[in-house]
Amino acid sequence: MRQHLHERDHDESRVASPAPVDVVSLQRRTLRLLCGTQVLGGIGVTIGFAVGALLVAEIAGTAAAGLAQSAAVVGGALLAVPITRVITGHGRRPGLAVAYGVGALGGTLIVVAAATRWIPLIFLGMLLFGGGSAANLQARYAAVDLAAPARRARHLSLVVWATTVGAVAAPNFAALADRVTGSWGLPALSGPFAFSAAAFVLAAGVLLVRLRPDPLLTARRLVAAVPDAPGRGVSAPAGERPVPAPPPGDPVAAEPVPVPPARRGAGMRAAWSVVRTRPAARLGVAAVAVGHLVMVAVMAMTPVHLREFHPVDEVLPVVGLVLSLHIAGMYALAPVVGWLADRLGRRAVILGGAGTLLAACAVAGTAGHDTPRLVVGLVLLGLGWSATMVAGSTLLSESVPDAVRPSAQGLSDLLMGLAGALAGAISGFVVQVSGYPVLTLLAAVAVAPLLALALRPVPVGAPDEED
Repeated sequence: MRQHLHERDHDESRVASPAPVDVVSLQRRTLRLLCGTQVLGGIGVTIGFAVGALLVAEIAGTAAAGLAQSAAVVGGALLAVPITRVITGHGRRPGLAVAYGVGALGGTLIVVAAATRWIPLIFLGMLLFGGGSAANLQARYAAVDLAAPARRARHLSLVVWATTVGAVAAPNFAALADRVTGSWGLPALSGPFAFSAAAFVLAAGVLLVRLRPDPLLTARRLVAAVPDAPGRGVSAPAGERPVPAPPPGDPVAAEPVPVPPARRGAGMRAAWSVVRTRPAARLGVAAVAVGHLVMVAVMAMTPVHLREFHPVDEVLPVVGLVLSLHIAGMYALAPVVGWLADRLGRRAVILGGAGTLLAACAVAGTAGHDTPRLVVGLVLLGLGWSATMVAGSTLLSESVPDAVRPSAQGLSDLLMGLAGALAGAISGFVVQVSGYPVLTLLAAVAVAPLLALALRPVPVGAPDEED
């Protein structure tokens, strides 16, 4: 009888087991899908940002132009909180789709505000428009969920790189979009935002339909399937015992193991409690925030600076070219940055990024009316941002426990967005009062704390430092 019961239990468990899933193949498919939607998202975000400052300056003045860029950054930062809650409870797919949907709503409101010249509405639209940027940024973490530890930075950097295709081309399409929508009766400089809204809607639809199974939920199942293991080589916190990633073809149950519910209280407060006690996590958050602050401060006011010495009828193509090359610096070499971060270490790449940001501020600040020299400064600015973003994001992701990882990632994006918002808000006033060179000098000063933190000696046996 006992043997019969044992055989029956064995048969039932075998029937309940679903078809196995190849984790390596799933990760490849996830990366391809994320890269595709990043192209759409990159077009949506960049084509709007390319003319945002000019549109607001036209309606509300130069000082308000920086505030408008700030509103978009603040929107992306604040949206990181609800998006993180959605991701923590339901996975990456619904969280990214919601963020893109909010961005599309923001783009629509900006078009309406331009037609009515209602300043409060344009700021509300810019606030919601930040949802597209939030989705693009959060997508990079989805690339790490199923990545093997030795390839985390490279996989994350591939998603960052994918934004290049859309982001580099988008500013040059701004003039075309403006002409096309102008024939529809839309106000000048508002057309690019209509195109942005359409791109966001398309990206959200693709993710909802195609991002299955969800990478975060699958990673949780992998952890649950291996007792007492922090993860099967996909998201083990740095310093904890790693479990090797399964080789190609290794079957892992995709559905029978229930998804562990998010730990109660594993929100921003819990994430902050973990991050502030771990040196590597603190450095990762600081690298992302400072790099973004410096990039936003200088980049946001570059179109306004160019307008000072270029004719009105020529400034938009020049702005498109300069921002395209700047964005190429941000994204085009991201895979190289990821490879270096995996080979040399996250801290070394963060230091290199900080040094590049300092060089960018020096070149751009001394360019004067020399547009080619300004382009060099903006390209260096993009490279510095890429190094701090890729290495900092990877270091943070592997330096916190699995239970709080999505919340820590959301906290990092929140702080990054607030830092960028502060930079954008101040930049317009600084340029109006003291000029563009003073702005670049202040941005360079902001890099100093990151250098100090990255050069700080690592305590021997620190539990969260990279191997």
